Order: sequence, then structure tokens, then C-alpha cells
Amino acid sequence: MKTFSMTDVGRRREMNQDYIYTSETPVGNLANLFIVADGMGGHNAGDFASRYTVEHVVKAIADSGLSGPIALFSEALRQVNADLLALAANDKRLQGMGTTFVGATITQDCLYVANVGDSRLYIVNEEIVQITKDHSLVQEMVRMGEMNQAQARIHPDKNIITRAVGAFRETEADFFEVRLRRRDRILLCSDGLTNMLEDSEIRRIMCSQRDIVESVERLVAAANQNGGKDNISVIIIDPFSDEVERC
Repeated sequence: MKTFSMTDVGRRREMNQDYIYTSETPVGNLANLFIVADGMGGHNAGDFASRYTVEHVVKAIADSGLSGPIALFSEALRQVNADLLALAANDKRLQGMGTTFVGATITQDCLYVANVGDSRLYIVNEEIVQITKDHSLVQEMVRMGEMNQAQARIHPDKNIITRAVGAFRETEADFFEVRLRRRDRILLCSDGLTNMLEDSEIRRIMCSQRDIVESVERLVAAANQNGGKDNISVIIIDPFSDEVERC
């Protein structure tokens, strides 16, 4: 396995409210762990929410006696959601905060994913497939047939999310299990990437670089070249790094 990650403030924001975590080595009962969180809230609140969520999810998983990835993610997110609500109730500066969360772990050739909000996980090979489902107002409208994906990309409310960690009394994550193939690479990212680049362009960049380091760097650079309107976070995982044939 090889991984590389980067987070960038972008060109329009003064503060980076994204927070990422990668570990190729075991975290508690997980063989590895990868997370992207995109915070929301006034001034420091979004930064606090994303950092707190990632750090405390990692700690909860490391300390847990549970064994299954879904159970570990679910319990850790439940604990952190309750903690953030309690903190916000006692500190006006943190009121209204929340964060997206996309986490992944790999066991042999199985990928397990937990998702809250609109940060995404993709599988990239001869095509690009979004595994997670955005918890956002416009994506709900797409799923109900009220608009198409092209309209959703330019809709003025595209950044309104319907689920977030720390924003609601209960947090509901989606969970996915994917059987990996030898040519697959995994991309986790915040919407600072996907709002600036079409999926096809993301795949083209990933398939035209020499390695995952160049892929990450080029994705971030391209998002900034297209406007860099938000913080940009990217993690690429090559779970079968001994394989040289790509895309």
C-alpha cells in the first residue's frame, strides 16, 4: 500500500477548515485509517469541528474493543457528535459548527467507508465511480428527479448539506463495503476539489501522472487554477502498489 495526501487553503479562504488523517498502520482494531473532514461554522468553529472530529474519532477507534469497521465508525461518530453538541451548548463561539466526514479502512481486498455530508470517496481505474452519496440539498433534489447533475453543479444552494457531525442531535452515517480490484486507486476529497473539477478531469489527472504524489499535487493545483474557491483536501490510496498497470 502507498498513500499520499495534501490539504490546501485555496485561493479565496483565509483559514483552512479542512482536516485530514492518514495511517497505513493499525489504529485499534482497524488495519489502517484514512479521513477527510470539512468543517463549517463561523470563524474558528469550522476549524475546531473538523479537527476535533478527526482527532477524537481516531482516539475512539484506537481505544475501542469493537471489532467491525462499521461498528467502530458508527460508535466513534456517535460519541463525537454528542461531544460537539455539548461543547457548542456551553460556548457561543462554537454554536452552529459541524463538519463533514468521510473515513475509510482497507482489510485485504475489502474497502469499508463511512460518510456524513458531501466530502467524497471515489474508486478510480478505467473509469471513476463515486462510492459515497452526498448528503446535500441539491443531491436530494437530483435523487428525486427535480434536477440533473449538470444543474446541481451550478445551483446556488449546492453547498447546503443535510447531514453533518456536530450539527444535529443525531448523526446518521452511510456505510459502504467495496471489493477492490488490482487496478483500483481510492480518492478521498473535500468539495473544494469536486466543485472545481469535473469527475472526468479528476480521473484524467490521476491517470496521466507518474505516481500518486504527482496526482495529489496536480489535483490541488488544478482546483486552484480553476478558482480555488474553497479549501482543498485530497488523499489517494494505492492499495496494490506492487501493480504497475494503471488506468
